[in-house]
Amino acid sequence: MNTTDTPAQEPDPGPGPGPGSGSTEEAGLKRAIGPKLLILFVIGDILGTGIYATTGKVAGKVGGALWLPFLIGFLVAILTAASYVELVGKYPKAAGAALYTQKAFKLPFFTFIVAFMVMCSGLSSASAAARAFSGDYLGEFTHSVPPTLVAILFVVALAALNLRGVSESVKANVVLTLVELTGLLVILAIGAWAVFSGDGETARLGDLEGSGTGYALITGVLGATALSFFAFVGFEDSVNMAEETQDPVRTFPRAIFTGVAVTGVIYVLVALVSSLLVDHRTLSKSSGPLLEVVKAGGLDFPPKLFALIALFAVTNSALINIMMASRLCYGMANERILPRAMGRVLPKRRTPVAGIIFVTLLAIGLVSTGEIEGLGDTTSFLLLCVFAVVNVAVLVLRRDRVAHHHFRTPTALPVLGAVTALILASPLAERSADVYIRAAVLVAIGVALWGVNRLVMRVRQED
Repeated sequence: MNTTDTPAQEPDPGPGPGPGSGSTEEAGLKRAIGPKLLILFVIGDILGTGIYATTGKVAGKVGGALWLPFLIGFLVAILTAASYVELVGKYPKAAGAALYTQKAFKLPFFTFIVAFMVMCSGLSSASAAARAFSGDYLGEFTHSVPPTLVAILFVVALAALNLRGVSESVKANVVLTLVELTGLLVILAIGAWAVFSGDGETARLGDLEGSGTGYALITGVLGATALSFFAFVGFEDSVNMAEETQDPVRTFPRAIFTGVAVTGVIYVLVALVSSLLVDHRTLSKSSGPLLEVVKAGGLDFPPKLFALIALFAVTNSALINIMMASRLCYGMANERILPRAMGRVLPKRRTPVAGIIFVTLLAIGLVSTGEIEGLGDTTSFLLLCVFAVVNVAVLVLRRDRVAHHHFRTPTALPVLGAVTALILASPLAERSADVYIRAAVLVAIGVALWGVNRLVMRVRQED
């Protein structure tokens, strides 16, 4: 992996932030994220709902060899992360996959659909986090509040924090990241104690009984890997913070690779401990599977305290996804993909107020459209499709030279990234029909919005 500095034309500055907004620096987003804060942001972005809530559902698909899907998911994530690192260094702007798709293929309709899929993946992820928040972890404290009401209030509270400012949101993310890391370290400590004490069933670690044999075994592992990939998708969120990061060209490579590596190692170890201590059938029935590990472990760790840690962890996931989706709206508005009004920011706070309100309303609508597994699988499916496009885009954009140094990934990695993403998005990875139906409905909504936006633009041009 290397860097390149092929002098050519100046980087395209892109369209301005909006009419009557003054200078780009004055009206743009505040660069409040430094290198260390970005690393913690990426780690916190990836950690959270995926490992805390869907571990049991992955075990239900693959059996006792729970670590295997997480290991394969980690390798697939590294391939696509390398493409994102090259592209964010080359084009350090908000909008992420939408920006790269437009620059590579110059098809506005295709760009809009990709951007809409990314935004909806963030919202389905936040909805999964809201569902996880109102599930077995909260059940350790109360069963009296309706889960849907809890989830809606949860989303609204996070939107309010996001409106206050990126600095406040990211600082909250740092605190929540440290809390959720503590919870996973507790799981690893319980696992270490079990190993040294001779507890646990090591025979489970190689058990693929839940996936059948032959073709069924392959599709079962692919299905489990596709769902486990939900736990790795956070690095896509982080590139949408490019305009709020100090020196993003130099900062992002280390942050993304460090974040994916750290979380990948933690996930595999947590999966090993979970399977060692709890049968996969028990894990699969719980919306708080790591709580089952705590209760089965030899260490006397209070289940209520761990449940509280898990609630903080899923809160972190939802906060980041709401933040990502709002920044994506801001970036698309600046790229003329959405109406310019979607790019409006609060005058003092300089946060994308229109985007935050819009995605919050959508999240409230999605929060009751499925359980944790279905929403998590929908998130993975949408992003795997997007990742295939991004991996192709990085190859297409090699012909677009820029005048500054940036990371360049070996060509083989995006090729492998595109192939593996397509395999995991295909019917070979066993999914329930509701995942495809939900994704199809979301894309149909995107097509309808595209038509409305084109009509509005045409009317404005005629006026």
